[in-house]
Amino acid sequence: MALVNTKKMFEMAAKNGYAIGAFNVNNMEIVQGITEACQEVNAPVILQVSKGARAYANHTYLVKLVEAAVQECPNIPIALHLDHGPDFETCKACIDGGFTSVMIDGSHLPFEENIALTKKVVEYAHAHGVTVEGELGTLAGIEDEVVVEAGHESYTRPEEVIEFVQRTGVDSLAIAIGTSHGAYKFTPEQCTVNEDGILVPPPLRFDILEAVAEKLGDFPIVLHGSSSVPQDYVKMINENGGKMPNAIGVPESQLRKAAELSVCKINIDSDLRLAMTGTIRKFYNDNPSKFDPREYLKPARANIKELVKHKLINVLGCAGKADECM
Repeated sequence: MALVNTKKMFEMAAKNGYAIGAFNVNNMEIVQGITEACQEVNAPVILQVSKGARAYANHTYLVKLVEAAVQECPNIPIALHLDHGPDFETCKACIDGGFTSVMIDGSHLPFEENIALTKKVVEYAHAHGVTVEGELGTLAGIEDEVVVEAGHESYTRPEEVIEFVQRTGVDSLAIAIGTSHGAYKFTPEQCTVNEDGILVPPPLRFDILEAVAEKLGDFPIVLHGSSSVPQDYVKMINENGGKMPNAIGVPESQLRKAAELSVCKINIDSDLRLAMTGTIRKFYNDNPSKFDPREYLKPARANIKELVKHKLINVLGCAGKADECM
């Protein structure tokens, strides 16, 4: 089947209480690991490309990699999405260049300017059969070229969401309820220590999520900055020459709760990068004389695949849902 947009995926996710996984991709092995996992557990998926990924790997290469995944995994719906589109021109280039969904991130702008920019992208995208994600509220942290310093983030204001959605015509809305970009989402000072001595980050603002959902009904809600930062891979990195102290993510139990409530799309990127980096670091510590990239990229791809399967089944709840999202 061909690439699809997110309309049917979100319709079914909202109706049946699960979320679609949106995974950022940068190279062939990441694309393969994600889509092979989805094919095996029969899950729909959104493959995301950021401005930074387009600069790194080239727009054409990324599109062709995703098209290859569609051919190799014909039984699952796959959407190709622009993550954090910074301006109309970038969104237009992606729409014209084969993407089926785009995000226009005007969250840093005043409310009226955000509406104007988002509406402009929506009008162009809808004329080409492409769905659009907008954003209200800003997340702290770093994701490629999106940088918001701690203390400068802002929660989504529930009283603004209806006006924003109605005036822009967006197909989904990213909101800020306490998630954060990158692997360092929370400082130790923000966390409590449980009985096992593990740092536990502050809970997400489910009160904001519930207030937004009450106003929007079944309208698709998106969470960015939702990597859980698996501590096994943080430990693997640190035991093999890395220095990642206090890398803390969002607990998977909170993400599962969000998916069961009203969140239709959950963005995950840092987890896959940690899996790849940890695997490669360990491989070279164990095999210092090796030099063939295929030898370390193969286990890295396998670990990404297993991590994605875990997310699809236990966190997102979308395993087995591919057929209804076609």
